[in-house]
Amino acid sequence: MSQQPAEASVQHPQPSVGSIAAHRPHTVAATVSDLEPDLDGDLDAYEEEDHTGAGAELPKGRFLDRERSWLAFNERVLELAEDPATPLLERANFLAIFASNLDEFFMVRVAGLKRRIATGVATRSASGLQPREVLDLIWTRSRELMARHAAAFQQDVSPTLADEGVHLIRWPDLTEKEQARLFTLFRQQIFPVLTPLAVDPAHPFPYISGLSLNLAVVVRNPVSGHRHFARVKVPPLLSRFLEASPGRYVPLEDVIAAHLEELFPGMEVLAHHMFRVTRNEDLEVEEDDAENLLQALEKELMRRRFGPPVRLEVEESIDPYVLDLLVRELKVTDAEVYPLPGPLDLTGLFGIAALDRPELKFPKFIAGTHRDLAEVESASAADVFMALRERDVLLHHPYDSFSTSVQAFLEQAAADPDVLAIKQTLYRTSGDSPIVDALIDAAESGKQVLVLVEIKARFDEQANIKWARKLEESGCHVVYGLVGLKTHCKLSLVVRQEGETLRRYSHVGTGNYHPKTARLYEDLGLLTADPQVGADLSDLFNRLSGYSRRETYRRLLVAPKSLRDGLIARINKEAAHHRAGRPAYVRIKVNSMVDEAIIDACYRASMAGVPVEIWVRGICAIRPGVPGLSENIRVRSVLGRFLEHSRIFSFGNGGEPEVWFGSADMMHRNLDRRIEALVRVTDPTHRAAITRLLETGMSDKTSSWHLGPDGAWTRHATDQDGQPLRNVQEMLIDARRRRRAQP
Repeated sequence: MSQQPAEASVQHPQPSVGSIAAHRPHTVAATVSDLEPDLDGDLDAYEEEDHTGAGAELPKGRFLDRERSWLAFNERVLELAEDPATPLLERANFLAIFASNLDEFFMVRVAGLKRRIATGVATRSASGLQPREVLDLIWTRSRELMARHAAAFQQDVSPTLADEGVHLIRWPDLTEKEQARLFTLFRQQIFPVLTPLAVDPAHPFPYISGLSLNLAVVVRNPVSGHRHFARVKVPPLLSRFLEASPGRYVPLEDVIAAHLEELFPGMEVLAHHMFRVTRNEDLEVEEDDAENLLQALEKELMRRRFGPPVRLEVEESIDPYVLDLLVRELKVTDAEVYPLPGPLDLTGLFGIAALDRPELKFPKFIAGTHRDLAEVESASAADVFMALRERDVLLHHPYDSFSTSVQAFLEQAAADPDVLAIKQTLYRTSGDSPIVDALIDAAESGKQVLVLVEIKARFDEQANIKWARKLEESGCHVVYGLVGLKTHCKLSLVVRQEGETLRRYSHVGTGNYHPKTARLYEDLGLLTADPQVGADLSDLFNRLSGYSRRETYRRLLVAPKSLRDGLIARINKEAAHHRAGRPAYVRIKVNSMVDEAIIDACYRASMAGVPVEIWVRGICAIRPGVPGLSENIRVRSVLGRFLEHSRIFSFGNGGEPEVWFGSADMMHRNLDRRIEALVRVTDPTHRAAITRLLETGMSDKTSSWHLGPDGAWTRHATDQDGQPLRNVQEMLIDARRRRRAQP
């Protein structure tokens, strides 16, 4: 469904701020209809026309498999860990990221696929593969990657770390003095929290929690001669690598294994083997049947702990008897068993990567205040509202500081007596969030505060439940969005009394309101006092907190109603521009590109001669460079020290470029089952800056991975002379440093 143009004579109603402002006269700062009109009017007529090729039959097999594509993404992460040009501790960090990514992939994607096969509801994927074929592909490819991951650690990263004085060693490599020191540590801090669990007729096989590291221990009773099996869980709250002496680290499980006699006194310890189970940890909450979503989700979180296993990792030296017992008791198949060299669970390398060795890491970068905010002088911090009355501010994190922009915006709003209301979405935030603190301060000072907390944000459910309750206790109005839809959009709205006028200040972003990840994730954000954006956010928040069927907006595209159709209409329109000889192109930057309708629109644009450039971080199901289908499509991927996270959509539009950005990836869940929002960028300077960013990321002079029609990614990091290609993230860091150095 296309958006309908706003009627020119309609004025937007006053923002709803309730009784706090009921006695104060106010007017809207500008009439919405006097500003830039809705762009969708000309698209409606276009959609009704018959376009050459728009209805053409597209070939089967035009979609790459999404699971294979995800594994290829994680392979790109692994390539950064294998690259000697990557700083050494960053290589360790990428090894940990690879392991963490794969854990989540099995917990969610593999678990979901197995569940669908078991219930008989799985169908052939868009790539044409049967579910069982996809699962076999995953098992084969993930086994190859896990073996390569272990080899990168054992044969490359670990020895190179040792050359730099960071020794990751095993128990037999310790000196007697080190072993004695760790024995003391074991007795004082480790032994008291260990719980050996026997397995015999009186003791059933214990429940093995997901992602826990465990020792399978075989002991013998010297009196009866009987052998017994026991399980010892490695405490997850203790440091994974223990420092035996300066610069020498040993896995925690090695220390426990060396002292098993302390846990089984009087028994003979015959063998011990490490193992680790990955379980289905995806959530299923039937919202239509849940009177209280919060309580339903809490119950489901308890059930998550007991999800069925989807992967069993074991040390490759494991005794066949012990392995058979584990396979039988855990009810896993042979295909789900992954023998690996120890140590298992290399997510523990996050702790090593955090060591204070700056010479082994990327050069430190501290984001500065955006220049449009830094220029505003006041008695204390910058006056964000004053700056926004002057101009819109386009933020690019982490190059622009989050704390002195978005965080300052909300903190200033909370403290300002003229601010009447704050409306905020929260998808993920940190445990000590200054954003949450600002909202609480605002509510406690009497402001109306509406917070839409998405308590179904995967793997952050428990934390979000906690913050939802804390916000409610402080007087915030907390809602959980619409039944059946996750609220993923990144929006803030501040309503401020300015004389006899109510002015709305807005923030629309691509990233979460999370101060910590804002230093690691690449994201865009728009701070604006534009009345159209303010009116749109008022309408959208009213839809989320109340009852509204509004589907069209002035400067927003909103899923699930208008976002996909709005993008497809704009992609289609580029073909008409191209045929008329006007400038035409499609440029998309997203995390994932798998929505078939969007991909087909890109194929048809390519067939019409429109250049289509896609910058994707993770999954991509489009096949570029296929004769007769996608010769004009190029796909690039950039990975580096920051996680590319922004979602941008840019169109040539016949010489009047149109740029949008927001929270939506091109996936079914984003476009059909989430509230997502894109904002149209109207400032020519901002459009030009985003256009330059997209052109740089897609340039052959920029280090990136290129996707081929067969689904294979090829890294292009050096030119024909072997010289390193430019790194887009380092370029942006250098640009910010130079700007700050200017007087």
